[in-house]
Amino acid sequence: MCPYWKAIRAKRLSALALLALMQTGAAQAAATADMVFYGTLNAPPPCTINNGQTVEVDFGDRVGVSKVDGKNYLQLINYRITCEQGGGGMALGLTLFGPVSGFDTAALQTNVPDLAIRIMRDGQPLELNKRIDIAIDSPPILQAVPVKRAGMQLSSGTFSVTATLLADYL
Repeated sequence: MCPYWKAIRAKRLSALALLALMQTGAAQAAATADMVFYGTLNAPPPCTINNGQTVEVDFGDRVGVSKVDGKNYLQLINYRITCEQGGGGMALGLTLFGPVSGFDTAALQTNVPDLAIRIMRDGQPLELNKRIDIAIDSPPILQAVPVKRAGMQLSSGTFSVTATLLADYL
């Protein structure tokens, strides 16, 4: 038999022998260990915002269509978070859910095309629909200011938008 075929035959026999050993368990080194998973389920204490009442921001009747610039008409959003005791060790968060405008990711799209309400957190734009960690004893200062799409003209009329402010524990 030629050396080439001898080598192939030897490799085949080695592979078959290894396969036979693996099937019998003789070539396997194995260890087992039991695993236990456990923990405690805790319900975070309930929180309320403004005692469950609607938070309203009224810009009034004086918003000039040519003066909307993201600075004029800035309003403080008056809200109060109250949580029952027992949240120690859990992270309190705040999320503002609402329709994001197509021209400002920190602004809620109103019912008027090209007009939105930008939400500010401690003087910086707040990313909508994203949870932020807060401290119950020093919640962020939230403000709202009308903004318009760059280069667009606004028409007279009423405007509104609805959003949901959520305080929760992780």
